[in-house]
Amino acid sequence: MSMRIAISPAFAMPGGESAGSAGARPVDLAHLSRQTMGDRELEREILKLFVQQALGVCARIATATPQERLPLAHSLKGSARGVGAFAIADCAVELEESPNDKLVVDRLERLIAEVGDFVAAISR
Repeated sequence: MSMRIAISPAFAMPGGESAGSAGARPVDLAHLSRQTMGDRELEREILKLFVQQALGVCARIATATPQERLPLAHSLKGSARGVGAFAIADCAVELEESPNDKLVVDRLERLIAEVGDFVAAISR
């Protein structure tokens, strides 16, 4: 049985090439394309909504108590996995396990900023 490799229409969007290799991209666009059945406009809208949500959650996490961080991290983890932002999802798991860890919070902020920059670049 041969495997078909689907290339996301989002890879052809201007700016995506500046992110480096596919493994280095902060969003797995092939995953997102599978989730949207290749609908480029839907991909853009989902990424835009995800960035808005992630920035909002990140701001809340920064001022939240460790106990308040748990549901925020959990929610972010699910959304991040859905769009293919797997580094954010993995970091959210770490935050669920160590809600007091400032280094994890700082890394989450950086990862969210990277996704925001990436989405802005591919949306030009």
